Amino acid sequence: MKKIAELISGRVSQAFEAAGFDPAYGKVTVSNRPDLCEYQCNGAMPAAKVYHRAPIQIAQAVAAQLEGEAMFSMVSAVNPGFLNFNLSPAWLRDYVAEMGRSDRFGLEAEANPRTIVIDYGGPNVAKPLHVGHLRSAIIGESLKRIDRYFGNQVIGDIHMGDWGLQMGLIIEEVHERQPDLPYFDPDFTGDYPAEAPFTISELEEIYPCASGKSKVDEDFARRAHDATYKLQQGDRGYRAIWDHIMRISVADLKKNYDNLSVSFDAWLGESDAQPYIPAMLEDMKAQGITTESEGALVIDVQEETDTKEVPPCILVKSDGATLYATTDLATLIQRMQDFHPGKVLYITDKRQALHFEQVFRAARKAKIVPAETELQHLGFGTMNGKDGKPFKTRQGGVMRLEVLIGEVTDYVRRKITENQVVAAEEVEDTARRIAMAALKYGDLSNQPTKDYVFDLERFAAFEGNTGPYILYTIVRIKSILSKYQGQVSSDKLLPPETKEAKDLMLALTGFADALQQAYQDNAPNDICGYIYSLAGAANKFYHETRILAEPDQEKQAGYVALMDLTRQVLETCIDLLGFEAPERM
Repeated sequence: MKKIAELISGRVSQAFEAAGFDPAYGKVTVSNRPDLCEYQCNGAMPAAKVYHRAPIQIAQAVAAQLEGEAMFSMVSAVNPGFLNFNLSPAWLRDYVAEMGRSDRFGLEAEANPRTIVIDYGGPNVAKPLHVGHLRSAIIGESLKRIDRYFGNQVIGDIHMGDWGLQMGLIIEEVHERQPDLPYFDPDFTGDYPAEAPFTISELEEIYPCASGKSKVDEDFARRAHDATYKLQQGDRGYRAIWDHIMRISVADLKKNYDNLSVSFDAWLGESDAQPYIPAMLEDMKAQGITTESEGALVIDVQEETDTKEVPPCILVKSDGATLYATTDLATLIQRMQDFHPGKVLYITDKRQALHFEQVFRAARKAKIVPAETELQHLGFGTMNGKDGKPFKTRQGGVMRLEVLIGEVTDYVRRKITENQVVAAEEVEDTARRIAMAALKYGDLSNQPTKDYVFDLERFAAFEGNTGPYILYTIVRIKSILSKYQGQVSSDKLLPPETKEAKDLMLALTGFADALQQAYQDNAPNDICGYIYSLAGAANKFYHETRILAEPDQEKQAGYVALMDLTRQVLETCIDLLGFEAPERM
């Protein structure tokens, strides 16, 4: 199903051609003066320079070709040469009804779907999720859903930090605290305990303790490095401890991500890429693309067209240690073998932009990915407090994600309890859904690359451009539908008789454009802007129209059909954003 602007542009282009002008001038856009018209065409202005005629003469000639056109209720040529259009209510009704009958409301799926790997999440095991993990999770989950909606096969990969020195620090700290554990006995040959020698709470305390100790105790730092080396060399006892760390950390991560309604298809980490590193390095050397620099192995990624220096990508440090870039390149090898993606999208803090530029260039140079595979990094901005600085706890520390979710949920719970519109048994589920809407919409309504201020009172408000406002609109529509006794169908839509009805239909037609823009630009904020506008039109229609009190049953069925299609579109959009509506609020 074509977008509405394409259909209108097609007809106006025919009129330009019939009037003797290039049809390319017939592009139509939504009016920037909705008080004057619904759509506009400015093609007569550039055409005037080519045909040496006044713009208004060209506009009038085109308008004459559109006289009696069923698509329009008004066609007007306005000085100095604008073409203004209003749509025919009957034609608009037919278009919206077709949306209701079509898959994805008429949105055309990707003509050439591909496999897309989205790398988002990026938590370190043995450490609690904090607010710094929020944007990656929320943005990544939404983009995964949007890409799937367009027909792509999408694999969300959490890419955990589960290797390297942090593991050695934890193992050595456990060794100090519990030296008699069998994992540290080189002569132990039996089965290791099935239960971990620590809980998730203890593990979350162990790492910062060990990290702090390593900064002041050189001997401890050396032993932690040794433990890291032993782990990476496959020491049986150390691998068993690592297995415990992974098992209880992943279980905790899954619980916390579930609370955010975020899920991953692949629970892979840096450790999964390690087996690919030796062969990768040897292949790069064989290709002659690596050089030694001060004892380190590097790839030069500077290009002739660069206007500023791009440092070499370091693969192996002078002490023999590999880096994040090495792991990311090896991970790309693994992804190409396992998933054969046409695109790999990384979602991280925008401060990692240079790192990914180096990795992408090194991957191309090493022929790790074919030329047709797209590599893209979406760097997001910072979530700040009202002071404009990165969001912190009241004590100035980094807030745990579960604490933030708890605070937002508590705030919402108090509001809905005070309003007393939700039954006691529904309070918790309702509070959770509204809290997720407040948190996710508050984030996603901002352009991903921009910083934004976290304001709980504003995000959780039931009015204004907020998630709860969108949910309230959906719940209001559900209430109407629950009381309607007849059959609901988009085929029962009627041509709009009021401005509010027509404005709502026009708002519905913007669905495909908004989603296409969000898909193209990796910008869920485009969907947020669209549904805020749609919700506003729905509420105006609700306030100005007697829906259930309408005595004419045919009109009433048409109103209800319009409300139901609005609900369907709104619920589809919030699902793509990663949250859902309650039944009451």
